[in-house]
Amino acid sequence: MIRETLAAIAIALGLAPAQADAEARTVDSATGPVRIETVATGLEHPWGVAFLPEGDMLVTERPGRLRRVAAGGSVSEPLAGGPDVAVTRQGGLLDLALDPDFEDNRLVYMTYAERGDGGISTAVARGRLAGDALEDLEVIFRQRPRYDGPNHFGSRLAFAPDGTLYVTLGERFEFEPAQALDNHLGKVVRINPDGSVPEDNPFVGRDDALPEIWSYGHRNPQGAAIHPETGRLWMHEHGPRGGDEINVPEAGANHGWPEVSWGDHYSGGEIPDPPAEPQFADAAFYWNPVIAASGMDFYTGDRFEAWTGDLLVGGLVAAAVVRLDVDGLEVEEIERIPMNARVRQVAEGPDGAVYVLTDAPNGSLLRLTPAGESES
Repeated sequence: MIRETLAAIAIALGLAPAQADAEARTVDSATGPVRIETVATGLEHPWGVAFLPEGDMLVTERPGRLRRVAAGGSVSEPLAGGPDVAVTRQGGLLDLALDPDFEDNRLVYMTYAERGDGGISTAVARGRLAGDALEDLEVIFRQRPRYDGPNHFGSRLAFAPDGTLYVTLGERFEFEPAQALDNHLGKVVRINPDGSVPEDNPFVGRDDALPEIWSYGHRNPQGAAIHPETGRLWMHEHGPRGGDEINVPEAGANHGWPEVSWGDHYSGGEIPDPPAEPQFADAAFYWNPVIAASGMDFYTGDRFEAWTGDLLVGGLVAAAVVRLDVDGLEVEEIERIPMNARVRQVAEGPDGAVYVLTDAPNGSLLRLTPAGESES
């Protein structure tokens, strides 16, 4: 209790997080016990993590800070040179990704809520990492239009094997615009690393559509990952009252929100299930009741041998890492590994461990490894 109180005071005073000193704990899983080690604490609503080739990690905090976390757990002061972030209920500094050629160009990409004429929308910026600062920051994409509401910004970043960048965008709790092609709300967009539009995007050349759009009819997508074998984008999105979905969006696909859903309106009003309207692309998998999915990754390492090829999804409400078996486009939930905290992001590290960010004012970066494996 004393430790939690001191952490809360540190956050209130704006002090930097510190390396965690708590002992690791062990939880059961279907494939054996899992060791959960706290790498760092005191992160204020951490959202995204990226692994640097030198062994450190970059972590975003929703209030607008980007920090470097060393492999040993020490946490830097906020890096200079980041974007001007609009901090609102669900908005702030969100996801980040390294350029596929990061070792040569040192470019870091971030999504965040940006204020401008008409309100707030999700934007993508990139800057060059130089020590503990970002240099030459530039905004390469802005969601259109802007709204004043504080909800449903998305968003995740995923680089495809061809070097293009997918960005998942929430519908800003505006519902109907997700079905229209003249805006970026409730869309997955696909851009080049400099923000330009790939010539083979599905709506290029149409006067009634924005050319960045890849797929549409999405609600609030907060997870994205590239399948390690097929190279296809997989993503998930929050449903309304029920109906969190995993989708595999094809070029030009309409996933139906708000016309269809595996959930219902918060008011209790029913929404038709996707099979009732076959013109819409259905989900590969859905949860009802929801897990409040956030963050996802395919596991490709060998430390958890039985997990190889599985999809790992964070659950905010589930307070767990959800492991799913994937066979082609068939998905089956295998188990939920309890984290005892809201899980914002889950990602495989270059060491084959699984890293988890917990969503809290005093959030943590956790490392999952098989219990009992020999220590290096």
